[in-house]
Amino acid sequence: MDLIGDARGGYRGLIYRLDAELSSWLEKRPPEEALEPDLPIIDPHHHFWHTLHRGRYFLPDLLADIRGGHRIVATVFVECQAMYRQHGTAEMAPVGEVEFVNGIAAMSASGHYGPCRVAEGIVGYADLRAGAGVREVLEAEIAAGGGRFRGVRQGAAWDGHETVGRFASRPVPPNLLLDPAFREGFAQLATLGLSFEAWQYHPQLPDAIDLARAFPDTTIILDHVGGVLGVGPYAGRRQEILAAWRKHIAALAQCPNVNVKLGGLGMTSFGFDFPEREVPPSSADLAAAWRHYIEPCIEAFGVDRCMFESNFPPDKQSCGYTELWNAFKRITAGASAGEKAALYSGTAARVYRLTVP
Repeated sequence: MDLIGDARGGYRGLIYRLDAELSSWLEKRPPEEALEPDLPIIDPHHHFWHTLHRGRYFLPDLLADIRGGHRIVATVFVECQAMYRQHGTAEMAPVGEVEFVNGIAAMSASGHYGPCRVAEGIVGYADLRAGAGVREVLEAEIAAGGGRFRGVRQGAAWDGHETVGRFASRPVPPNLLLDPAFREGFAQLATLGLSFEAWQYHPQLPDAIDLARAFPDTTIILDHVGGVLGVGPYAGRRQEILAAWRKHIAALAQCPNVNVKLGGLGMTSFGFDFPEREVPPSSADLAAAWRHYIEPCIEAFGVDRCMFESNFPPDKQSCGYTELWNAFKRITAGASAGEKAALYSGTAARVYRLTVP
């Protein structure tokens, strides 16, 4: 997951708002009509879960969101510590998440739930610090995925400030991406045809750059435009942080094995005030704030290595699904048809080996 659940009160600093309150808040703004409704979209980053602190987000919840008018033709599920195996070794527990999501994907593939191919690709979790021994877990996940398993995410998000650390999904050591045992496990990915999702905070981007350079044959997907922080000690420093972030993005773009997901900006860790507003923002509001992160990524990586993502339900803390995609389409209003095809479906189809719309 990208945000840990926290049902405690106090709105500023809120990490996760639960279902009933969130639905009530989103209903305060009349839904927008989808812009460019015929443009095919592959949503390459969403989750399924059901926990006390995060609420529930299952197939019916995703379907309710994607029926808002945009043409979502396929999706990719990304690990979020959901439905791990209760029995067996701790190393094999994450295989249960792949089994769980593959079942949802099979339901979607029946056609009974609409034309969208939900979870056509699956990204799971494995602790790469097991070194070469992680191969057994990876092979089990490939088998459990029924042809849908595409790669691994092991979040490296770490920060020494308590107000930031509480946003991380797992406790991890600093500089995980530089750890020799981690890299021994990471070396197994390319041999199995698997990719890696890089999820860290922006101060850790130098570690991601070093990793990408050390493993040029492994496909890496940079999640959420690099995890720019805007909370705790990073609040009120947006322009300063943007300048340093852009330099790291430019360096990552020099690594041809790296692709970037454009999204995740609705998470509260980015520090925008949208979740705290009385009325949810419009897509125009979102586009005005988000373009400062999205446009530099497209400029650096090019459209063929960028893909828009919903990151739902974490980004639902800031907006509705229809408004999110409308914001993206506002930002790319001046793009050509070919550029839009790449950004909204082509890059995701290539990277995750999905059906091309």
